[in-house]
Amino acid sequence: MTNIFDHYVRRYDEWYDKNKFVYLSELKAIKKALPKKGKGLEIGVGTGRFAKPLGIKFGIDPSKSMLNFAAKRGISVRVGNGEKLPYASSSFDYVAIIIALCFVKDPYSVLAQARRVLKKRGKIIIGIVDKDSFLGRFYRKKKSVFYKYAYFFGVSELVNLLKEAGFNRVSCRQTIFNAVDKIHSVEKPCLGFGKGGFVVVSARKGLR
Repeated sequence: MTNIFDHYVRRYDEWYDKNKFVYLSELKAIKKALPKKGKGLEIGVGTGRFAKPLGIKFGIDPSKSMLNFAAKRGISVRVGNGEKLPYASSSFDYVAIIIALCFVKDPYSVLAQARRVLKKRGKIIIGIVDKDSFLGRFYRKKKSVFYKYAYFFGVSELVNLLKEAGFNRVSCRQTIFNAVDKIHSVEKPCLGFGKGGFVVVSARKGLR
């Protein structure tokens, strides 16, 4: 998996320029769920395409090639994976996982680790391509260089996984209501799921 992202790092990064309004629409939806302040970590930070504009200062990813890009964008990066985060417990106000959860080997362990490094009542923000949406069906059929290795989540499935990992107060926002090649302006996100292809699921660290 890491080799794919290492090999196609420029192709990955340039996708966001070629699909500018899709990217900006996703950023807008994530910003609605993101805390306005606090220390944040992005798991699967990649090239820093999301961390940089969202003001997330810390990022971890298994791909060294991608982290080289993220570091140049000012992100404090570490090589590693979400199943074993090299950070102290209760050290972040929020954790973001944008698209990356569909590529990990053990999603539950990643969520459990995210909960561990979050402070009391810290927030997790997860962006996914909804498996049950038109976009999820498109990507599963297309089998792109990256998504052919992905496990797509449905929103209800992800919500259940979050609750199992010790999160509560779940909320959802959605965007990308048209085919990617038909989006020529920034789309306005709305609450819920079921219509948009990209869904942002957020939740709070529960007490145990």
